[in-house]
Amino acid sequence: MEIRRIAGALGAEILGVDLSRDFPEEEIRKAFLEHQVIFFREQRLEPAQFMAFARRMGEPIEYPFVKGIEDFPQLIEVKKLEHERSNFGGIWHSDTTYLAEPPMGSMLLARELPPYGGDTLFASQYLAYDALSDGMRRLLERLIAVNSSSKADVTRTREDRVKERGGRSQELIAEHPVVRTHPETGRKALYVNIAHTARFKDMSEEESAPLLEFLFQHQVRPEFTCRFQWRAGSLAFWDNRCTQHNPVNDYHGHRRVMHRITLAGERPR
Repeated sequence: MEIRRIAGALGAEILGVDLSRDFPEEEIRKAFLEHQVIFFREQRLEPAQFMAFARRMGEPIEYPFVKGIEDFPQLIEVKKLEHERSNFGGIWHSDTTYLAEPPMGSMLLARELPPYGGDTLFASQYLAYDALSDGMRRLLERLIAVNSSSKADVTRTREDRVKERGGRSQELIAEHPVVRTHPETGRKALYVNIAHTARFKDMSEEESAPLLEFLFQHQVRPEFTCRFQWRAGSLAFWDNRCTQHNPVNDYHGHRRVMHRITLAGERPR
């Protein structure tokens, strides 16, 4: 097994591993914690094989608002068709921070890709926190963020899909610390995001807006990021506790189909 970093901030490719067979689980877990997001190439995994890998890394869970594929409720299809203009989750975010126990991590496996575009950006929230002044860190460590599933366009799109299928939409709200401590590494990370964080606890949205706007821009500065170019069979596994991601929507007129599994997490502290 070879580990090859893809950027200075975060991200590494894992080479020489076939996830459909036996693989060095502890080495992969160590690389995941160190690099925050890891990538594999040429992984032609059937749904059962994909689920088997996910179960060795964590506990797969169902995704809010989106129904899983047949026989695999924890595996969802992330699809953009040729005539569609909006992509799934097309904004910087940490996954489902509107849940009381947001996911530990997520996995995405490329099935069908456009001839160009469709890359995914990732941002290290360790580096975003580390780059703040001492005074700003002291201020943020006292604050609690209120996160809502209906805050941003990306989440309203998910709710609209439920309505189109005859389902009922539901707003999910959770409060989490603005600065969370990673339960495995002990490092501190910023834990707000533009897709879901609406305001600070005990403050109005108007009062919260100036500081949140600063944080939303700060936490995705280019020097905190990496960019992954997908190929069929590529698999990404990111740590939702210390990263954000943003799928680039630059392939209109083309089809993109991915399979995704979300892994259970814990209440942020």
